[in-house]
Amino acid sequence: MSLPRTTDRETWLRERRALLEQEKELTRARDELNRRRRELPMVEVSEDYRFTGPDGELSLRELFGPHQQLVVSHFMFDPEWTDGCPSCSAGAQEWSPGIREHLHSRDTEHVFVSRAPYERIADYRDRMGWTFPWYSSSGTDFNADFGVTVDTSGDLMTYNFRENPTWDGAEATHEMPGTSCFLAVDGRVFHTYSMYARGQEWFGGSYAYLDLTALGRQEDWEEPKGRVEAARAGVPVFD
Repeated sequence: MSLPRTTDRETWLRERRALLEQEKELTRARDELNRRRRELPMVEVSEDYRFTGPDGELSLRELFGPHQQLVVSHFMFDPEWTDGCPSCSAGAQEWSPGIREHLHSRDTEHVFVSRAPYERIADYRDRMGWTFPWYSSSGTDFNADFGVTVDTSGDLMTYNFRENPTWDGAEATHEMPGTSCFLAVDGRVFHTYSMYARGQEWFGGSYAYLDLTALGRQEDWEEPKGRVEAARAGVPVFD
C-alpha cells in the first residue's frame, strides 16, 4: 500500500498553504465558469412533452410546480429494465429532502425523469425507499431531444455535445445520464443548460468527501497508484 509520506507539522503546514493557493485559484475559476454559464442564451421549448406521475399526465411546465426554475436529473432506466441504473441509483440514494427544501427556497424544483413506464419507476422507487418526485417520459422524444437516449446504430450521433463518441459493447439504443435546467417565463418554458458525463460528479456528495481524503475515491484511474489494495472501477457505484 502506497501511503503519503510522513513529515513534521511545520512541513505539512507549508505544503498545505501552498496547496491552498491552488485551491483558491480553482474556486475563482469555478466562480468565473458559473458566471459564464449564467450568461448562456436560452432556447424556448416548443414541443408539448407529456410526463406520467402518481397523479396522471403532466406537461413540462407543470413539473415546475409553483417555481420558476426546474432541474431535471435524467435517470437511466430503459423501458425494458426492471431496475434503474446502479450508478444513477447511487446518486439518487444521496438525494435528501433537505436539498429539495433548499432549492424550493430559491424558487427551484428538482425532479427525476426516465424513459421507463411509470409503473416500473414507482415499483423501483418504492423498493428503494425513495420519496422524491420521479416521472416517466415514455412515449415522448424528451430523452432523445435532451441527449440522454442515444442511437448508436447510425453514422452520426452525439453525446455530451461531441460527435461519434466510442460506444464499446453498447446496444443500438443506449441510455445515458445527464442533467437539464429549465426556466419558466410568462407561461413559456426555456431550456437554459444541460450537462453530461463526468459533469454529473458535482451532484455526488460521497465523491466530494472522498476527494478530500488520502485514499481518494479508491478507483483505478486515480494517482498516485497503489493507495488501496483493490481499486474499484471508475464508476460511481458504492457497494
